[in-house]
Order: sequence, then structure tokens, then C-alpha cells
Amino acid sequence: MAEGERKKRTITEIRDSKRTGEKMVYTSVLDYTSAKWAEAAGVDVCVVGDSLAMTCHGHPNTIPATMDMMVLHSQAVRRGAPNTFVLGCMPYQSYNTVDRALGNAARFMQEALCDAVKPQGGKSQAHILKALVDAGIPTASHIGLTPHTIAMFGGFRIQGRTAEASMKILEDALAIQDAGCFMLEFEAVPAKIARVISEQLEIPTIGIGAGVGTDGQILLSYDLLGVFTDFKPKFTKRYANLTEVAVTGLKAYVKEVKDGAFPDDDHSYGVDEKEYEKFLGMVQKRRHV
Repeated sequence: MAEGERKKRTITEIRDSKRTGEKMVYTSVLDYTSAKWAEAAGVDVCVVGDSLAMTCHGHPNTIPATMDMMVLHSQAVRRGAPNTFVLGCMPYQSYNTVDRALGNAARFMQEALCDAVKPQGGKSQAHILKALVDAGIPTASHIGLTPHTIAMFGGFRIQGRTAEASMKILEDALAIQDAGCFMLEFEAVPAKIARVISEQLEIPTIGIGAGVGTDGQILLSYDLLGVFTDFKPKFTKRYANLTEVAVTGLKAYVKEVKDGAFPDDDHSYGVDEKEYEKFLGMVQKRRHV
């Protein structure tokens, strides 16, 4: 390992974080550059989330994400973060049968060199999760608000507001653990509920909109950096506003081009004066042929 290179986190370290109490930091990244940023910042796990259908491709939700799209972005993330654990999120309907799940998970592992995969769902998907684990594919899952089933939820709505609904999330979490998954994600679950459920589990939990009581946290890099500004979820904290910086820079560029101030000599290539004079002579001669 070269000097200054970081060591990639392992499945064992991620699982042991539950016992050691280390808060794991996950960030959803989308491309080579955002992956480089995440690795340089010391993020533990880069997640290639199908939210990129919205933040990169302008769709209203995650449903249009395809396997080809996810593999392409995952490959870019792996190149940008070679020493960071990369988790590929399986898109809508890519794991609705065991055979399809195994084939598509293999694409993440073989074509994109991901370290693990993450479908969505609990008890209803336990047989799929177990099949992936039994095939030797490190697998996590995602419960609470699951974007692949937003039509059933009536949109992006917080989950676990009643005791009965919270018990269903707990049962889902236990099913994920029993299937052999190394980690699970809570999304849009009340903080107290997520904490209690996390305490019932032996595997670590990460949260997005689930309070501080989980074993780690995840936010979308384009959200926390202020790149994606179409809307801001309640659970997102802005740590930067790159869109404002970018637009300011682009406006300055537009103005300088319009005014003829760019490019100046400092941003242009020169030529030997003798060669230039020779070239002018050749042009003149050509005009009179």
C-alpha cells in the first residue's frame, strides 16, 4: 500500500462496529469525482444509491433506475474510491426472483467490483436475502420507507408512527438479521423507534432520517453538499452549498466571454514569432494563387 493510502473497511469491521460502538459513516455517491471527495474525507462506506435516478438523471423517483445505469455509476465510483468499501444498491425489480437477484448482484460484484449489495425489504424479501448470502454475496437491506414501494405508501412518508407499524419494522429487521445480512438501513423512522429496534439487533444499523440511535448514518453527498437542490428532505443537513458556488462561477464565466475578457493571454497558447510570420506569408501566398 502506497504511503498515505487508506485501508478499505472490511465486512468484519462493519459488523464489529455494533460491538465496538464506532459510528460508521456512509455516503451515497454518484460518480468518479464525488467518490474521490468521499474517500479523501474518510467516509467509511460509499453507497451507490438508486437515488441517482433523481439527482443525476432528473426522474421524479428512483423507479426508473436500471441495472445498466447502476453498474455504470458503480464502476465510476469504484475508480474514484479504490480504497473505500463500495455498496451497490439493487434497483427496482432487479431482485424480484431469486434467479434475477443472483444474476444482478453478480453484475455489481464482477462488473463494478462492489464489495456488497443492498436490495430493499424485510420479511417478504427474506428468501431473496438468504439466497444472496448463501451464494457468498455480502448483503445488506433497507426498511422503513422503501423507495421501491412508495406507491403503496402513498408517497415519501415517515414509517413507524404507530406501535403496530413499529412492530412490523422490528419483525422486518429481525428477518434481515436471520437471513445473514451484515447490516440494515432505516429510512424515515421516528428516532425513538429506530433506537429501540437497533438495540434488539446483533447487526449494525445505519439511519437516514432515523435519529442518532442507529449505529451509523447515511446522507446523499449531493444533498449534504448542496448540489441537488430540487428539494431538501427534513433529515438532510447542508454542510456546503456547492450549487451556489457553481452558479456564481458560471455567471462570471458567461460575463467574461460576453465581454471578450476571456480567454486572455494567460489562458491561451503562444507561438514562435518567426513561425507566425512565416505562416502569415503562406496564408497571403495562398490567397493569391
